[in-house]
Amino acid sequence: MSNAFAWVFLAALAAASATRLWLALRQMRHVRAHRDAVPATFAATIPLEAHQKAADYTVAKVKLGMFDAVLDAVVLLALTLGGLVQWLAVQWDRLLPAQPLWHGAALIVSVFVLQSAIGLPLSLYRIFSVEQRFGFNRMTVKLFIIDVLKGIALAAVLGIPLLLAVLWLMGAAGSYWWLWVWAVLVGFSLFMQLIIPTFIMPWFNKFSPLQDPRLVQRVEQLLARCGFRSRGLYVMDGSKRSAHGNAFFAGFGASKRIVLFDTLVERLEPTEVEAVLAHELGHYKLNHIKQRLAVSFASSLAGLFILGLLVAQPWFYEGLGVQMQTLPVALLLFMLVSSTFGFFLSPLASVFSRRHEFEADVYATQHARAADLVEALVKLYKDNAATLTPDPLHSAFYDSHPPAATRIARLRTA
Repeated sequence: MSNAFAWVFLAALAAASATRLWLALRQMRHVRAHRDAVPATFAATIPLEAHQKAADYTVAKVKLGMFDAVLDAVVLLALTLGGLVQWLAVQWDRLLPAQPLWHGAALIVSVFVLQSAIGLPLSLYRIFSVEQRFGFNRMTVKLFIIDVLKGIALAAVLGIPLLLAVLWLMGAAGSYWWLWVWAVLVGFSLFMQLIIPTFIMPWFNKFSPLQDPRLVQRVEQLLARCGFRSRGLYVMDGSKRSAHGNAFFAGFGASKRIVLFDTLVERLEPTEVEAVLAHELGHYKLNHIKQRLAVSFASSLAGLFILGLLVAQPWFYEGLGVQMQTLPVALLLFMLVSSTFGFFLSPLASVFSRRHEFEADVYATQHARAADLVEALVKLYKDNAATLTPDPLHSAFYDSHPPAATRIARLRTA
């Protein structure tokens, strides 16, 4: 293996995989070490049995994540230096000679179908073993299969036309193709924000108008105080898949919807639901959603610019085990390895997200009672079996939300 980039790729993959495993081991050791005592912050509200369940649940998920990390590395090596992408490219070239657009689309789709098939047993194990063991899974095998089939249909209807548009632009838009592709991706992303709450999500879940008159009144008063308009307040039947609870806003502009999991409505008091929604409203009113979209768009522009430089470099293809040097192959290879080279940027996104969470908490305390948000969060931590004692380094690297103790302490001093 004489290509220098191949060694760079191997070093990056080894460093990323080793770091993932090291952080996972740290998380398991830290959670286990604090399993037998509830942190003082939660001693009066969370029983030891619930705390131990959360610890065991966290360790089970981390173990599965470690296996996933190893599997990801093995599959990536097989696809690249193992020659699988090259072999698939040759096979599709025999079936679709002189048709670069369709050849490229077929190659990319076949690789992602292969990756999805390899990851399917892991998804089944997570849902029907880990989630089942801890009492969270409510999904049946039939529903799982239906979800998979619906996902495939969506990918075919939305994903394949987008892929064909991208590949066509790469071949037809000249040296600035990456800029045109970025514009298409931005437009597609905004389009998806509009149709997800109104067309896609209802295909998977049932959405019903909130019926509790006390809660409806509180939410309407909260929206009025915050100057927020939405297309409706809905309860989603999340309980048909999982016992976990959540609340979120979907869409933007005229398609904004407030969605509560039915499990959340069942477990929280109206004042607590109001506080949780005040936090979510904070993300909108403080422009966090727009900021995240801007960062996403800027990141994709930078990535496409880099890809625009790489497509003409033979060492890029050869260093990843591919002799066929075409634009679709370059796109595929870039998608496969970009997460490896970008792995150590993950903490930046986590810091960015945690800062937004703190800011949304502050906003919530200005429009609802801090004590109600504390009570709601404690119930959610308990019911969702979220660990109260994460390893600090693991949390800093990965977690999009602040550690429970830190977050509650801030809210209690608000």
